[in-house]
Amino acid sequence: MRAGEILRLRWGDTSGSVAIVRDGKTAAASRRVPLSPRALAVLSQLPRDDAKSCFDLQSSILDALFRKAKSRALVKDLHFHDLRHLAITRLAKKLPILDLARMVGHKDLRMLQIYYNESAEAIAQMLG
Repeated sequence: MRAGEILRLRWGDTSGSVAIVRDGKTAAASRRVPLSPRALAVLSQLPRDDAKSCFDLQSSILDALFRKAKSRALVKDLHFHDLRHLAITRLAKKLPILDLARMVGHKDLRMLQIYYNESAEAIAQMLG
């Protein structure tokens, strides 16, 4: 999910292992996003208040916390969106392309080509 989508996520938008993104950035604005076991574990640790968003953070606070974490990790050139790119790249190895497109909110499958980075050798291994 994008940072803004995460910050706007409300408890009423979560049901079991699915989060509903209602105001996304793309034309596929409303979508159902499967939550990983790790995401579910994080959510289970948060105080649940149906009147608030799940994370109860403003974008400026998220940005400050992310910059602080980067500094502590001695990382300079990293943006929050890079984490989405990394996640989608890893998911591209696990999910069929149509499922991946639905999950990340891309209607045009060509947009996903930047996340599919398999080598010719790895593709040859998949062939058998």
